[in-house]
Amino acid sequence: MIDFTSALYLGFRHASHELQPWTHFTTGVPAALESPAVARQLAADFAQLQRCEAGTFATSTLHVFWDLFGVIADSYSAIYVDRGTYPIAAWGVERIAARGGLVRWFGHHDTHSLRRELRKGFSGRRPIIVADGFCPSCGRGSPIEQYLALAHEHGGYLVLDDTQALGIFGTSPSLAAPYGKGGGGMLRRANVAGPEVVLVSSLAKAFGVPLAILSGSTEIVKRFEALSETRMHCSPPSVATLRAADNAFRKNREAGDDTRFRLAQLVAFFQNRIGSMGLATSRTLFPVQTITPTPAITVLDLHEQLAQRGIRSVLHHQRHNGSPALSFLLNVRHTFEEIERTVEALHEILWRLRQPSFVSR
Repeated sequence: MIDFTSALYLGFRHASHELQPWTHFTTGVPAALESPAVARQLAADFAQLQRCEAGTFATSTLHVFWDLFGVIADSYSAIYVDRGTYPIAAWGVERIAARGGLVRWFGHHDTHSLRRELRKGFSGRRPIIVADGFCPSCGRGSPIEQYLALAHEHGGYLVLDDTQALGIFGTSPSLAAPYGKGGGGMLRRANVAGPEVVLVSSLAKAFGVPLAILSGSTEIVKRFEALSETRMHCSPPSVATLRAADNAFRKNREAGDDTRFRLAQLVAFFQNRIGSMGLATSRTLFPVQTITPTPAITVLDLHEQLAQRGIRSVLHHQRHNGSPALSFLLNVRHTFEEIERTVEALHEILWRLRQPSFVSR
């Protein structure tokens, strides 16, 4: 079986023998009352990696988004949500809307649409702009500089879900470092920062740890820690999970850039082999590679026929336009031989179905 369904892009697995030992799995104490010293130091390290002043951990991004908008919004705020935003952030927005909060949606990565919404009806309200840092569905990063400028102009906040970018993108991209260096995410990639920016990121993708971090200004982080209901009523991250996060941070520091370079080579090889057959796939080097068949063959047909050949892919709808698509999630544990076998299988399937080509998303 060749598996292209795992989002562990950097291949970090955190076997038990790699982790520092622990004497208890959990403290049994709400995070609002007590956090282990390792959690405080490690959150600060990850926040610095992301170009933020401070950070705090949570069990998941859902725990963060459940509380976040209630913490930073007030009666003079309005929330503006990019239509391509990942559902978990939208669930947090929906909670505020259910309480009577003002919510508007704008076009995906469309700053003109956002400006129009800012001029409508909510004049004078403090905006909270919500988006993903990077959208694997369309293969583009958000226009962070423009979003941040609008948040600053109106005295509001920019909230980014940076889950996909964290661990992949970094500073100073080049031929030797196609994703950039460090893996700090989209703020590092865009070379921007500011007290208006709030990042919510899961470490469960590139870093391989089921843990979330809220990063931003010291003021925002302290306010969240003081007011978050989930920090009081839900279990905090386990000590074992924190040890895995510590291991991920060490691996990223010691070998992250080399690992990202190999990942970029694998993705480029996949793209080149697809292109050599006259097929098209995502133009970005992001490890989620998406193909959309022409109407003559459905993605379901392609997904099933690949599975019959021992190749697992991801069948889904694209968030930015709702169209059906098939994606291959590449990670550094894939081999060039596995990619070659996959491309050959695609070629065989298309030949059998007399399907001449794919179109890019």
